[in-house]
Amino acid sequence: MTEYQPGVCNIGAVERRRRRVAGVGSFAVAVALVLAVVLDVLPATAVWGAIAFVFGGWIGILQDYFRFCAAFGALARYDLTGSGGTTGSVAEAEAVRADRRTAIKIVLLSAVATAVTAVPLLLVGGAL
Repeated sequence: MTEYQPGVCNIGAVERRRRRVAGVGSFAVAVALVLAVVLDVLPATAVWGAIAFVFGGWIGILQDYFRFCAAFGALARYDLTGSGGTTGSVAEAEAVRADRRTAIKIVLLSAVATAVTAVPLLLVGGAL
């Protein structure tokens, strides 16, 4: 997409790629922490630190999937330069509301996915 669409698309290809890479990287750090716990390099309580990275992974992946940056949505901004579009601010009140609803949706979906994902990680890491 090359045009901003309220509540639907506020980032282009370059911004999507950044979020995808950050998400995968966050998941990798979470797995590394759990492995360090399983291999007795770190204490079992350290697996709790993986949860923040799991959340970061989910938020990055979901922002890529939805073509929508939650922070940009909350701040009423968009950046489609990586797809041949423009960057700017959102001024229309209804568009700002739509963007903020989508931003909240992404954060809540990330939180739910993190909760579901965290249980097996905590079990494997021996923290539960």
